Amino acid sequence: MLELTMASVSGADAGSTAGMLMADAPSDPGTVLRVGRDKSVCRLATPDDWLFVSRVHLEFLCGPDGDWQVTWLRGTHAEPSSEVVLALAGHPAQPLPYGGTVRLPLGGSGELVIQDRTAPRSVNVGFFHEA
Repeated sequence: MLELTMASVSGADAGSTAGMLMADAPSDPGTVLRVGRDKSVCRLATPDDWLFVSRVHLEFLCGPDGDWQVTWLRGTHAEPSSEVVLALAGHPAQPLPYGGTVRLPLGGSGELVIQDRTAPRSVNVGFFHEA
């Protein structure tokens, strides 16, 4: 099972958890959870006017052995208007490259932060990969 929580935070809301969204999915091979602006395909959707987040920004995919990975999907622009940072419990935070994929540790937790490069806004996606 993969559990996700998402909070959209702007400068005025820093420290606030209002509007937190949650999603989960069983660790069945091929299961997908998406984060982005497109509510028709994303289980966790950001505000429509937050254009620094792609229509489908992050994709969590369950592999054949029940392991999960996350990919920052490439959009239509050569350079993104945001940055994504991954923080795994017990490890220093590190950037997730545009178009990059990282495997999530079984039984692990952490957070991905999508940070707007032009304004003090972010989307914080916490995850827990149940063992």
